[in-house]
Amino acid sequence: MSAAVLCAVARTKSVYRRELRSYFATPLAYVFLSVFVLLSGFLTFEMGSFFRREQADLMSFFTFHPWLYLVLMPPLAMRLWAEERQTGTIELLMTLPLTTLDAVLGKFLAAWSFTAIALLMSLPMWITVNYLGDPDNGIILAAYVGSWLMGGSFLALGCFLSALTKNQVIAFVLSLVVSLVFLLLGFAPVVNAMQSTFPQALADVLASMSFLTHFQAISRGVLDVRDVGFFLVFMLCWLLATVAVVDWKRAE
Repeated sequence: MSAAVLCAVARTKSVYRRELRSYFATPLAYVFLSVFVLLSGFLTFEMGSFFRREQADLMSFFTFHPWLYLVLMPPLAMRLWAEERQTGTIELLMTLPLTTLDAVLGKFLAAWSFTAIALLMSLPMWITVNYLGDPDNGIILAAYVGSWLMGGSFLALGCFLSALTKNQVIAFVLSLVVSLVFLLLGFAPVVNAMQSTFPQALADVLASMSFLTHFQAISRGVLDVRDVGFFLVFMLCWLLATVAVVDWKRAE
């Protein structure tokens, strides 16, 4: 690796550490993790009828993840840039010897790692289904990977919307509404409505932009390059858009 790349990695790593530490310096981390565990448990065992299904799998757990992330990712994402602008610490951050890309990647990777911690706290469920039966652990692992990728996509979108404003409430509402759109594009009633309204090719393109469409495929145990690639490209595009917005705001 070249010296320039190594320097960029080091700068991103410093932002990443700063951000990840900041989560656990406030009650935010503990509240978020507690809510994630409690909500996912309630949805799995009560709404998902885990025991009544009498099947040793985690389908009832992962089914609700898109909607769980719709509620939990916007509060996590809204602080990434809106809080920096609101408190004025963005000026201090940008005076440090790092590029906008370093800052954006560091912040995003810290939030994405925090999401991974929340997912890891659900591992007792995986252990439980292995105790109760003989599940296909390959499918469960694929679903965990798909869930993490989907969570990163929610965060990348929220990161961009957070950079647009210094008001965290506005950032939250924008992230919630736009994320809902990307979910509903793959919701069966909406897909049917689009197919009856738009040309088939356009309806198919819109449906393919949905988190639901790609996550459901992965959660069935099929790690298709197209589904994984969608989430990775989606994250990359919104992170680059965030870099552009932050630079634009700095130039104002």
